[in-house]
Amino acid sequence: MKVIFVGSEKASSGVGVIPVFKGGKFYGAAKRYARDSVGQIKAAMKAGHFNGEKGSSVSLYAPTGSKLAGLLLKGAGEKTDFDAEMFGATAMKALRVSGEKTLTLHLDGFKLKPDDAARAVVGARLAAYHFFKYRTKLPKGSETTITTIRVSVDDSAKARAAYQKFHGPICDGQLMARDLVNEPANTLYPNSYAARIKKFQKLGVKVEILGEKKMKELGMDALVGVGQGSRRESQLVVMHWNGGKKSDKPVCLVGKGVTFDTGGISLKPGAGMWDMKADMGGSAAVVGAMHAIATRKAKANVIGIVGLAENMPDGNAQNPGDIVTSMSGQTIEVQNTDAEGRLVLADALWYAKERFKPQAMVDLATLTGAILIALGHEHAGLFSNSDKVAKAFAKASKHSTEKTWRLPLAPEYDRLINSPIADMKNIGGRPAGSITAAQFLQRFVADTPWVHLDIAGTAMKNDRKDPRETTLGTGFGVRLLNQWVADNYE
Repeated sequence: MKVIFVGSEKASSGVGVIPVFKGGKFYGAAKRYARDSVGQIKAAMKAGHFNGEKGSSVSLYAPTGSKLAGLLLKGAGEKTDFDAEMFGATAMKALRVSGEKTLTLHLDGFKLKPDDAARAVVGARLAAYHFFKYRTKLPKGSETTITTIRVSVDDSAKARAAYQKFHGPICDGQLMARDLVNEPANTLYPNSYAARIKKFQKLGVKVEILGEKKMKELGMDALVGVGQGSRRESQLVVMHWNGGKKSDKPVCLVGKGVTFDTGGISLKPGAGMWDMKADMGGSAAVVGAMHAIATRKAKANVIGIVGLAENMPDGNAQNPGDIVTSMSGQTIEVQNTDAEGRLVLADALWYAKERFKPQAMVDLATLTGAILIALGHEHAGLFSNSDKVAKAFAKASKHSTEKTWRLPLAPEYDRLINSPIADMKNIGGRPAGSITAAQFLQRFVADTPWVHLDIAGTAMKNDRKDPRETTLGTGFGVRLLNQWVADNYE
């Protein structure tokens, strides 16, 4: 999708969308249209009882004297609360299948920050996204017709720079993550997934792929055990981006990549199991984030690691009650083979800690159904052994709009995963299910500052109200990770 930032005098093209603030106030181009349209705009507002209330809108033919194909007035509420990103998203949602090719967002005249003007484009692009790759025929009126987004803004040069250098690459990464999550498991499996990541080398990312032979040599029986019931070999993919000083220790981003999760021998119910192609949402966030980091040439050293496996229930699958030895040397009683993501992450986190000695690391995983009970689909669960890193993530969460909520870690929960026959078990019972999963992971990070994000409720959504979220896969985490890296390590 083509994106153009222009000044107000060059913005008359396609369908124009203008924010009207509470009390019927508008600025910039809108004032000019109102002056030149012989009362058309004010008459339409009066007829529609439109006063700029948030969520309301009025559409009308192109004002007299303009080159627009049409005009949409969108209520923006109070000027102090204006959300440019949501404005762009709702504008695209309203006009995505209109038949018009150009969407012009009129954001001039009220001193909008260049960064917010860039976010308006992000909102529009996210709202335009659909996954039609496997549709041979599309229902009439379902395909996005908008191909160009024009943004009229006071400082077009700074807005363009903010978009091209930061927000645009991150949006590309988020859309990539959505594509990965929405891809079916018969085409996206550990080997094919690793092959896609290998192409990042064109961006300057060094990519290593570890197969099962190498992982077994390293003692990664926890990760390998998850995929031993599948005919498809598990993989560990390591992405290196060296954009900072050579002497700087890296930060590590670690993602759970279970490309399909049947539950293994602890088989899931059939209803809804098709969505378990999305159980690799944590890895998609890491992959999308690394693509954005490389594209925008982040001045930081960042390592992305994804553990890729397929959890299948064949005759070679691990059984409930099996004991595996992790790379750390700690033994795990696998009481439930459907608590497999933490086994993948256990070895991936230990590998990251031991090999790279990172300043900090974060893992993302669609880990527990319990997090949906606690936080629904609005916030990801955040757990950390470091108040400093947790606060940095809270700040990045606010700036990136990807919401998180911190939950506790404590020895009282830790005892719930103690096993009488191994060092630990991989489940702790129904109470505090998300917390005990995090307590499990904490045993594989030692003293490294670490954050665990349980994104089961935010990475995949079948029920969506946010106009930016249009498919099962949301791409959650890409923006959050980039903001965290930019705020703290660049």
